Amino acid sequence: MELYGYYRSTSSYRVRIALALKGLGYHALPVNLLKGEQRSAAYLALNPQGRVPALRTEQGQLLLQSPAIIEYLEELQPQPALLPADPLERAQVRAVAAIIGCDIHPLHNVSVLNRLREAGHDEAQINAWIGHWIGQGLAAVEQLIGDQGFCFGAAPGLADVYLVPQVYAAERFNIDLGGYPRIRRVAGLAAQHPAFNAAHPSCQPDTPAQ
Repeated sequence: MELYGYYRSTSSYRVRIALALKGLGYHALPVNLLKGEQRSAAYLALNPQGRVPALRTEQGQLLLQSPAIIEYLEELQPQPALLPADPLERAQVRAVAAIIGCDIHPLHNVSVLNRLREAGHDEAQINAWIGHWIGQGLAAVEQLIGDQGFCFGAAPGLADVYLVPQVYAAERFNIDLGGYPRIRRVAGLAAQHPAFNAAHPSCQPDTPAQ
């Protein structure tokens, strides 16, 4: 498989975690968002939306949007499972993933922030915007995940796949995580897990040299 992504894109990051947890190999094809490579004619011919990630399957089909890609991986490689067997528990896990993927991440996506800048907002206003939406979303997640282990148990699952990249983004934007002990616990466990470490932005082929 081939993964088009960007090292610090949180949606690319979550797909990398899912691939690593499943033990699925892939070839990374970096798309530099800062240089605008996502808007190149070559990339738009592959992905008309001009965003990352995109996953090319072993059969040659191109899949878009991280939720659809992760669902595909779950069906392709059912074990280890990212979702519990019980339907109610599956819905609870999906709800946390959706809060992050639908309500938090899109509001601090680079395209949204650039649009705010174009509308005349200064960096202080943009940082306040980011802090508001990340803080509001993580406050909800903090109440919905468990008191022990990863988000919903001893093994990582779909909620963790979404949460850990969002924590990385919060730290990038200097969001204080002191009020979220459950989230910090999950992040600490992920930092000790080889799959999460392999997927971390600091370990990607397009990570800039320090």
